[in-house]
Amino acid sequence: TLTQSLNQLKSCQREIDIAFNSYFHLGLTFLSLQISPLGKAVLITGCESPLARALAKYLDDLGFTVFGAFKKLQDNDDATALKESSSGRLKLLQLNVTSEVEMLEASLYVAQHLPAGETGLWALVHCDLWNALGELEWVPFPVLRKSFDVNVLGASRLTQIMLPLIRSGKGRIVFLSSALAHLPSPVRGVLCATQAAIEGLAVCLRKELANRQVGVSIVCASELTAGDAWLNDEDMREQAKTMWSLLSDEQKNTYGEDYFEQAIRSLEPFCYGDGDFQATVRSLSDAIVRTFPVFRYTPLTFKEKFQIIAAEYMPTLLYEIFYKA
Repeated sequence: TLTQSLNQLKSCQREIDIAFNSYFHLGLTFLSLQISPLGKAVLITGCESPLARALAKYLDDLGFTVFGAFKKLQDNDDATALKESSSGRLKLLQLNVTSEVEMLEASLYVAQHLPAGETGLWALVHCDLWNALGELEWVPFPVLRKSFDVNVLGASRLTQIMLPLIRSGKGRIVFLSSALAHLPSPVRGVLCATQAAIEGLAVCLRKELANRQVGVSIVCASELTAGDAWLNDEDMREQAKTMWSLLSDEQKNTYGEDYFEQAIRSLEPFCYGDGDFQATVRSLSDAIVRTFPVFRYTPLTFKEKFQIIAAEYMPTLLYEIFYKA
């Protein structure tokens, strides 16, 4: 009888294993389901950045109707190159997210140029970003205000304007943020603040829209990816010259030109050409293509993920010993 009991237990164990494997593979299949891109339209802001243009080209290749938004469309070589390398489905439009008029005009253009038979927008992807570089005391107030206008208020207002179209399409909103939302980083404090604000907005918006059949995702990109997408050496140096010229004599004497230049030079790794944003493009496209996307994507290096965990859970004094500014 003991032998029979053991055999029954083994038989039950085999049945449990088979059932577990079946449900496990069924779950994986369920999570990997993808929507058909045909007839689906996506609006991508901030196509000045190579990351946003790479995403636009990738989605166009998949078969989506893509609206690529540029702050300045006229006489824009990047816009021309994107149009020439893409299919006829890709449409370019001018969209400065600090302009209420341009946002409303963009919503009308999108509504009028949706794929045949479609009444709504499948995805709005926020890739637009303005960098305010330097320690807080150095940043001119107009630059500080523009950073929040573009990164936070502009994204918020554009979302408000586009939501009726997104609801009609039972679509989704994707926010591109940065590891800087979680990592204290001197000289990039304003950017850290705007990225944290965007993530907080996205978390709440997801709950608000949960019953409206509208999805919300965040793609938290690597610092190097963010720099590669949003900075260039010429702009950085121009901002630095302007900031230094606007400082008072007392401020210049307090900080010193050597310290100022060293702080600005610390940003050079975040200029064009140093990062690989393909992992971020894959995460952004996954948030658009998956039938059931996750809320937060983190295409980060292991070092960055570990540092974020340390920054959020390690005592501040201990963190600052290991990660000196």
